[in-house]
Amino acid sequence: MLDSIPFDLDVYLRRIGWEGERRADPATLRGVHLAHMRALPFENLDALRGGAPSLDPADLMAKLVHSRRGGYCYEHNTLFARALEALGFRVTLLAARVALGADTLASRPRTHMALLAEVPGEGRPYLADVGFGAIGALLEPVPLVADVEFAGAGRRHRLVHVPHDGPLEMWLLQAHDAAKDGWTGQYAFTLEPFEEPDFDVINWHVATNPRSPFARRLYVQHISATRHLLLDGRLLTETRSDGTVTKREVTGEAEARRLLEEEFGILAPDGMTLLGEERSRPCFKRTEPGLAPRPGADL
Repeated sequence: MLDSIPFDLDVYLRRIGWEGERRADPATLRGVHLAHMRALPFENLDALRGGAPSLDPADLMAKLVHSRRGGYCYEHNTLFARALEALGFRVTLLAARVALGADTLASRPRTHMALLAEVPGEGRPYLADVGFGAIGALLEPVPLVADVEFAGAGRRHRLVHVPHDGPLEMWLLQAHDAAKDGWTGQYAFTLEPFEEPDFDVINWHVATNPRSPFARRLYVQHISATRHLLLDGRLLTETRSDGTVTKREVTGEAEARRLLEEEFGILAPDGMTLLGEERSRPCFKRTEPGLAPRPGADL
């Protein structure tokens, strides 16, 4: 349960463009989830500047709702949890191990925040997550049930159980990869509740550890009804809803700043260097999602 700091639901819903019902039911849960995903971009500008972004509710409202900014998983899901509780859902914070790109689940720490949302009167909760910075992210929440495929807003997902040594069942979220005609693991979790102070520590570690890709290069994404747009360092990747993928290199700071504003809806801080060279200190591979941004990291 989150603390009692006021949350302005009206302002939040206007920001994400939600004009539907405000009921604690599955339809509202799906609709608000999708609206958040399409309205608020994923970005790591604060970590790139050398500090951990605040998870204080007032700061999240100021940054993600009142400003032209986004955030990464802890910011998005902390804010979304507030909204769900204000709508009447019961929310549990979960910590997950990113599976995308991992050799084994045990090789990754629990650095991703996800949510378990309970609908009053229903016995089965939903996995909700508006903060996973990868093309395999959920656009709509899925019921917590194993081995059933769910289609939401053009993406296909399922949850499966995987073996591990702990006392609780391990769930793995998988996304369907049309190019490979197969299923790809996104992240794994148990239903052990985590608390806000746990994520204060994880947030600080992921944002400030010099081995974290979030602290080393720009990583932003925006999702619309027709495309997924990702800027990873200098590489801009556009994936259309028909599966067409185009990639190109961003030419420099001026273009990067223009893209953030015009394509991602992000107004970068004045004077910030967006495309500086990555630190050369040895760390995770560019494609490995252990601590932070790469296709499917702790995003």
